Amino acid sequence: MIQEKGIRIALLSLHGLIRGHDMELGKDEDTGGQIRYVIELARALSEREDVRRVDLITRQVIDDRVSDDYAQLEEQIADKAFIVRIPFGPKRYLNKTKLWPYMEMFVDQCLNHFQRTRSVPDIIHGHYADAGYGGGQLSRLLGVPFVFTGHSLGRVKMERLLASGGDPEKMEATYNLATRIEAEEFALETCSLICTSTHQEVKDQYEKYEHYIPERMEVIPPGVDLASFHPPRKDDPEPEIASAIARFLDDPDKPMIVAMARLDERKNLEKLVEVYGESPQLQRAANLVLIMGCRDDIRDMPGGQRKVIRNVLSLIDVYDLYGKVAYPKQHASDEVPALYRMITKSKGVFVNAAMTEPFGLTLLEAAASGAPIVATNDGGPSDIIANCHNGLLVDPFDSKAIEKALMHVLLEPEEWTKWSEAGLKNVHTHYSWERHTQRYMRDLNELLERFDPVPKIARGRKTRRLPQLDRLIIADVDNTLTGNDDELHRFFELIANAKDHVGFGIATGRRYEEVLKLIEDYDMPHPEVLITSVGTEIYYGKSFTLDTSWQKHIDFRWNPERIMEVLGGLKGFYLQEEEEQSTYKISFEVDFTVAPNEQQIKRILRENKIRAKVVSSLNMFLDVIPSRAGSGLSIRHMAYKWGFPLENILIAGDSGNDAEMLAGNTLGVVVGNYSPELDRLRKYPRVYFAEASHAGGIIEGVAYYNFLDTITIPNEKLEEDG
Repeated sequence: MIQEKGIRIALLSLHGLIRGHDMELGKDEDTGGQIRYVIELARALSEREDVRRVDLITRQVIDDRVSDDYAQLEEQIADKAFIVRIPFGPKRYLNKTKLWPYMEMFVDQCLNHFQRTRSVPDIIHGHYADAGYGGGQLSRLLGVPFVFTGHSLGRVKMERLLASGGDPEKMEATYNLATRIEAEEFALETCSLICTSTHQEVKDQYEKYEHYIPERMEVIPPGVDLASFHPPRKDDPEPEIASAIARFLDDPDKPMIVAMARLDERKNLEKLVEVYGESPQLQRAANLVLIMGCRDDIRDMPGGQRKVIRNVLSLIDVYDLYGKVAYPKQHASDEVPALYRMITKSKGVFVNAAMTEPFGLTLLEAAASGAPIVATNDGGPSDIIANCHNGLLVDPFDSKAIEKALMHVLLEPEEWTKWSEAGLKNVHTHYSWERHTQRYMRDLNELLERFDPVPKIARGRKTRRLPQLDRLIIADVDNTLTGNDDELHRFFELIANAKDHVGFGIATGRRYEEVLKLIEDYDMPHPEVLITSVGTEIYYGKSFTLDTSWQKHIDFRWNPERIMEVLGGLKGFYLQEEEEQSTYKISFEVDFTVAPNEQQIKRILRENKIRAKVVSSLNMFLDVIPSRAGSGLSIRHMAYKWGFPLENILIAGDSGNDAEMLAGNTLGVVVGNYSPELDRLRKYPRVYFAEASHAGGIIEGVAYYNFLDTITIPNEKLEEDG
């Protein structure tokens, strides 16, 4: 039974295949060490008395190609720990580079889940860039602290790909690096705490980011499951994987050099086979065992994995290593601990020669099993060997160095014993989950004590709804509602004749006072919701009551004087008239032929430690608003606060400052006279591009979604089937 004391933690890990049993590590490049890490972290945290519940939130997958386990909405993995699977985007399994168009959907669906279950967490912890973006958005909406762990970072990947001769355009098409890096910057800007595994991450990776703030960073090494990973015992049964390995080998009793990694070129498996193939001494001293995930038919594997496995098999053939190298096709996750013990029993060595290794959880598992290690000097292994004193670091690109290190471990029995014993002792000292969670909870409690909470949205209160409504049409004003008087009056007539449960709202960049005048001038129907000044002000009902909780929420670190000081002097920047300015919006007219571009403007603000959001439109206007504000966030705040389903909100807009509110679980309509900056929304699944312009486009969108009757989404089936 869940205790009513302690804090509630939401861990977000959105990609890969995540379940609490028989983890399919190595099945693809997204199902690796991060999966095991978040599962074990959730379980370890749930054992603490000061934790009420841990939800590991991931993506629901309904796909015949993978297990039905990943379709289960909730899975209990410990007494107080659960995997919660949120449906967003297509039902089928997608790799992480394909998830970006659906991140607003994730935020919306997660808010729905929190509201439905009345379970807003006390802490949100995002793992990797996608969860960094989603978790940061949720943190801003819910007013709870956000913790971020990058695991691996986009800027580092980009640098390494460029250094290896990668083509920038192909890199971007394959990895969406610009989107990923921007998401990481957003996460670093939003978070109150950054958890890293090693000092190398802090020094050499996060420092590359504009929002690098060392004071927010804590190095908390992960733990290892010390109950599962232990040295050989006399009564250990012969593991099944032993026979699977032995059938490859002429002399299976020789020491084992074991590498275990998914099929990714960065894991450097080809280099390891090459080193072994070029060294008769290594071949005499030991067998090479390659555990490269699980596979059925190489021909059915993704292109990147297929390339690596074929290169490995080709090298085995070129060097004629048959009888000396084992590469079993399958292994169960519960066989992995026994595999490490086989290394120790054979007086062998575990090797991780990856080009880069953010941490290296397998190295801890080997240490806990008594196996010495040889590991790459790039990344986390430096910290592990510094703490555990259980092996050697090597340059992963230096074949001779790898060979020399392996021979040293294999041919120096006294050194082997020293490293084995040191690893066993020090892994318990430095890398137990108990130690990890103790430090982690210390930091979370300190964070909660100093965190300045904003008013929580619908937290612990009975759900409220806007009176009599179950759906809303929200439109921008300039060039969306306005521009064609005949179509405008047709739209107003449509609204007037709609059933009582259909509401009308306005979302605009204009100031509140201007909008009231426009409503009077155009004789508009009275809107139930009024969102003004680019999502910085929300008004409700007949008297247009200001949502003060939203004002308090977005005021966080808002410094308009500093923004004026930094941007006001830039070339090509001209402050708009006084009537265009408001408390939480600074508006410029910008000549982009001489002014910095939008990305450079964001960088200038970051370099000056200013937390703000930049919204451009029509290639000439620029609004600067608080980091927690924006048209999309304001609509989600309104919907969540009043228990309003996002799928029942139709949004219409025409320009770049409407983009944020058009994406997500709402139903978007881009009118025919739209600005080119909205073309990027064509890839979003719930955004309809109307042929008709202005208010005529809204009417077309209402008909497209059958919004006034039984709402339908014509493209939804196509998206699900993909």
